[in-house]
Amino acid sequence: MNTEASIRDAFDNQAHWAEKLGSPFTALVCRLLGERLDSATDMGREVLTWPGYPTPLADNLPLRMAGSLNGLVLNGAAPDLAALYPPNPMPDAEALWAALDETIRANGPALLGRLDKAPQTNEVGRSGALMIGLLVLASELGLPFELYETGCSAGLNLNLSRFSYDLGGVKAGEPGSAVHIAPEWTGPPPPVADVRILSARGVDISPLRMADPSDRELLTAYVWPDMTERVQRVRAAIDIALANPPRIDTADAADWVEQVIDTAPKAGVTRVLYSTIAFQYFPAVSQARIRAHAAKVGAQASLQAPFAWLRFETDPEFDNKASLRLTTWPDGTERVLALGHPHGTSLKRL
Repeated sequence: MNTEASIRDAFDNQAHWAEKLGSPFTALVCRLLGERLDSATDMGREVLTWPGYPTPLADNLPLRMAGSLNGLVLNGAAPDLAALYPPNPMPDAEALWAALDETIRANGPALLGRLDKAPQTNEVGRSGALMIGLLVLASELGLPFELYETGCSAGLNLNLSRFSYDLGGVKAGEPGSAVHIAPEWTGPPPPVADVRILSARGVDISPLRMADPSDRELLTAYVWPDMTERVQRVRAAIDIALANPPRIDTADAADWVEQVIDTAPKAGVTRVLYSTIAFQYFPAVSQARIRAHAAKVGAQASLQAPFAWLRFETDPEFDNKASLRLTTWPDGTERVLALGHPHGTSLKRL
């Protein structure tokens, strides 16, 4: 059962990870909230008596709170707080807390409404890792792709063929795209190959729809505001999604995989199931069902009708760095192609 101390610890833990991942401003916001939020406001009482699990692998309460505040900044509802948010210089902790406290007191109902929504971080930079896997598969198999993404959020990465890439000097994707992905690179480059995507389809238990302005704001609010490149990239990817709406189903991931990915082989195409920092959040029973169905589909695969499972997820085997694992059938071989930053900002090809 939660205690106030365990909830404050969750904020401190998120502050640690935000700092480690390159967002000192978000770290400061989380640390101040964890240390100073009290029960004098409706928002404070809601947070400090949170009934669920506040940790990153569950409800991620700290990022719900940080994203809710950022949303008020983005929509103009908190001008005094906005004056201290990026792209303004890093504020003094006391000044920032005074503005946070005032915003919480003045916007209680709006914040409480936002707190119910789980964080959605459809990070477009992760498409760089996915493209490594597709280049490897295209080089080895020479077939076009049908893509299936679990935990796709707003489906921004379903448009990965419409982004441009520089992966260790290898160019891929659509030249001149407003979304350009060029991670810091270590190791050999991926192979040069022609990545042809015939279709892309995704699923999310609670997808965001980019045609809805409130969903666009929510998605942008969960990007850490001092990471300006990420903010610019998600906005450009949203524009691409508005022009090219991704195909997204609302469903449980395991149900969807079992229903949508037929076990019968499909000749002349490589079907690819993939996820980016999403599979790790699925319930254990859903993970087991997806593994089992992937193996069942793979058992029917052939060189003329291959199947692949690509996932970019944090990996305990590599000290919780994100690893890019690729399993291909008909032989069922699993490889780790790369390691990287969870946002895809740096990648190391193995």
